[in-house]
Amino acid sequence: MDDGERCRARRIALPLVAVGVFATTYGEYVSGVETGLLLFNLAVGLVGVAAVPVMLRRPVPVAVVLGCLAALTSPVTLPANVALVQVARTRPMPLAGLVALVQVCGHAVRGLWWPVPGLSFGWYLVLTVIVHAGLLGWGALAKARALVIDSLRERARRAEAEQGRLVAEARVAERTAIAREMHDVLAHRLSLLTTYAGALEYRPDAPPERLAQGAAVIRATAHQALEELREVITLLRDEDGDDAERPQPALADVPALVEETRAGGTPVRVRDTVADPAALPGTTGRCAYRVVQEALTNARKHAPGAPVRVDLAGSSGDRLLIAVTNPLSPRGSGVPGTGSGLVGLTERVRLAGGELDHERAGGEFRLRAWLPWPA
Repeated sequence: MDDGERCRARRIALPLVAVGVFATTYGEYVSGVETGLLLFNLAVGLVGVAAVPVMLRRPVPVAVVLGCLAALTSPVTLPANVALVQVARTRPMPLAGLVALVQVCGHAVRGLWWPVPGLSFGWYLVLTVIVHAGLLGWGALAKARALVIDSLRERARRAEAEQGRLVAEARVAERTAIAREMHDVLAHRLSLLTTYAGALEYRPDAPPERLAQGAAVIRATAHQALEELREVITLLRDEDGDDAERPQPALADVPALVEETRAGGTPVRVRDTVADPAALPGTTGRCAYRVVQEALTNARKHAPGAPVRVDLAGSSGDRLLIAVTNPLSPRGSGVPGTGSGLVGLTERVRLAGGELDHERAGGEFRLRAWLPWPA
């Protein structure tokens, strides 16, 4: 029992015990008890009232002492009963049973000294045992209720902590998704910018029209990169947003991606045998687009100018196959990379229920991905 619970219990028990002591003393006064004995009973009863704050902290010794005093006077009975309930609420039941036995013995002694008129000692003892058994049950019930409340509080605390953990995990997942989309968009656009800027750098003698055209392409590509980045972040952060208002890339957008790559100086050959691309689920189509985009970006970064071959095949009810191959090159484009693009792409494909494989063999870099295509 903490300090707050003790304070609440004291506010309830203290007036209750005081009223009980004075009521018992007044009953003895009405019944004609001698003044000296009446004052003694009142004094012992006030001791019981004063013991209330102590019994909330040390209920066992207080209950035992009050049980012994119950052998001498009746006003202390109510404080002793309250102490017994407190023992049953806060201590093991065997110990509470021993305390109850002490109090029953105290009341038995008083029953021998001052018999209750009209009630035999045997029935008096039976009633005393029943009352104390009821007090033990009351205390045990209060203890069980307190345990249930504590259990519910603990469950609520754990549920709140679990909710906080789920929210934190959701935030991490959102940040991961944002980082992945930013990588897919920016890596592709920045590699194009690097290619165009490199062409301008190595051909300073190009005609002014070609230089102006290259600068315009760089500006348009940078503007498009910013627009795509804004759409990605807006889509991921807007829970109530309508996906239809922000079209996401799909397999049908791969030809435009290929043309964009070819315009950057990378020869790309595509063999597309996909049956009914429009029937491909949106999530799968988006993942397929990102696979091709990442593969073309890597080819442009690590083997600039080398030809790239893209193979697309699959049908509904089977699976979609994406294979991208490009020759290995000892020189790169100079675009810095973190080396985590393929790692993130592998995770994306696995989350979509597919598989991704890449290797260096026969002087080529080969990337293959398989995505499910349910009927």
